Parts: sequence; structure tokens; C-alpha cells
Amino acid sequence: MDKPRTHALQWHPAFYADIQIELEEEAGLLVFENEHQLGTKPKEIDVLIVKKEAEVPIRKNIGRIFRKHNIVEYKSPTDYLSIDDFYKVYGYACFYKADTARADSIKIHDITITFVCHRYPRSLIRYLTDEIGYQITRVEDGIYYIIGDKIPIQLILTKELSENHNLWLKNLTDNLEDPEMVNRLIEQYAKHKENSLYKSVMNLIVRANQEKFKEVKAMCEALEELMKDELEAKKVEGITETILDLLFELGSVPELLQSEIMKQKNPEILKQWVKYAARADTVEAFEQKIRKAE
Repeated sequence: MDKPRTHALQWHPAFYADIQIELEEEAGLLVFENEHQLGTKPKEIDVLIVKKEAEVPIRKNIGRIFRKHNIVEYKSPTDYLSIDDFYKVYGYACFYKADTARADSIKIHDITITFVCHRYPRSLIRYLTDEIGYQITRVEDGIYYIIGDKIPIQLILTKELSENHNLWLKNLTDNLEDPEMVNRLIEQYAKHKENSLYKSVMNLIVRANQEKFKEVKAMCEALEELMKDELEAKKVEGITETILDLLFELGSVPELLQSEIMKQKNPEILKQWVKYAARADTVEAFEQKIRKAE
């Protein structure tokens, strides 16, 4: 088992949860698939959304363009949508159409492409309009249709979306600015705190905007109460990582011992184990110490 590492913010899992929140009223009409793999080699569609009944329209604003098979490409707030990204995803759409057991079983007109990003991709838009001859039509706040191809294509700019219609997708960012928006997120999360999708999205938003949530003490306290289980789990995870980091400095750590440490969820016991790990001269000495304390 490799040494655990602290990872950067994971935007894609939160987006996968977020897009299901956005479409939750019509989720019964849709099948969501995260990181749909194309063929046998590592090529993955970020999110694939398949309508259960092709003829039933989706009313939600980001899904009105949907047909039977809907390919979604997501760019985090720190990433940019480039010309090559456009062709990569367009290629995925063509490969997805062809990756079937029966010829032409997926019709090209039954596929759509959705690009989701935070910043307006000026170079790409200039290329599509000037070089390819496509038209870009703004259909509502944050939603643009790219017209001129056999495949319906839309561009969603999250920061331009309406907070009334797309609260969670709009705020999937590391740059929350409005304290009132923070307050609204907390209020809405309180109504859905048992839902794992909302937990995933809220956890990422909070981690990406810690200072903004701390600015208003009342908001911070309210959030801590709502997310106390998640915060406690993160605290335990942090202590566990500290113990393992200390032990790895001493030498190789047996997999069974790593597993035992990671399964321990009592923060008081873990805090004591941190002391043992800090004082131990060897991994074996640490293990003997925790056995005596049992």
C-alpha cells in the first residue's frame, strides 16, 4: 500500500454531483454515468447523460438541448477550454457513436455536446466563428448554443448562470465573492444536508473558499453545525495522515498496520497514537505501544 498523500481539490467529482442536483427534478428521465470509458484504451467522457425516453423533453435550462445521448465536458475554475479541447470532445462524440456492436445504432442527430467552464473561451469562440463559420447564440444567462454543426452543441459559463435557476453550478468555484451568496448556499444546504450529492458539492465549495466562509462568524458557525459529521471525518482523516507520515519517516509500514490506523475513527485514540508515533524510534516500537494501550 502506497503512502497516502494530500490531494488537490477534486473538482470533477463535485461537478458530477452538481449536474445531478441541477437536473434532479427530471432525474427519473435520465441515466448519469461518470467518466464513461471509450473503447479499451484510457479515453473518458467526463459525464455521459442518457435520456431514458428520447422523445421526452428536458425542461431544466441546461438540459433543454439534450437528445438521447449527451456528452458533457467540464473544466474546473482554474482550467481553460481550448480549441484542442473542442476537437477532443467532438472526437469523443464521433467515437461514442461508432463504439457500438451494430452499425449506426446511435444516430449522429441523437448526440449532443455540452462544454462547461468558468471563463469565457475567447480564442475558441473566435476560431469557431471566424474559421469554421459557426454562430454563437446566447439563449439565457450563462448558456450559449453553438450553431452550424450536425451535432447540437452548447457552452455553459458557470459564473454567468442565474443564481435562481442554477445556484449550485454557478457557485462551483474557488472565487465566491458575495457574503449573501454564501449565506444562501448554507440555507439551501440545510434543506438537503442528508443528500450525498449536496454534501459532495458543498464540501468542495467550502474547501475552495475557506476564507470567505470564515469572514462572517455566524455563517461559519451555522455551517459547522450543518457539516459537523463531515468536519469530524476530515479531522480524523488529517490525524490519520499525520500518524502515517510520522511512521513512514521511520521506515516501511506494514499494510495491516496502515489498514488498522485508517480504520480507527476515535479522535481521542488517534491523538494518543500521534504522540506514540512522534516518540517512537521504530515502526515496531509504535506498534508495540498501541498494543499495550488496547
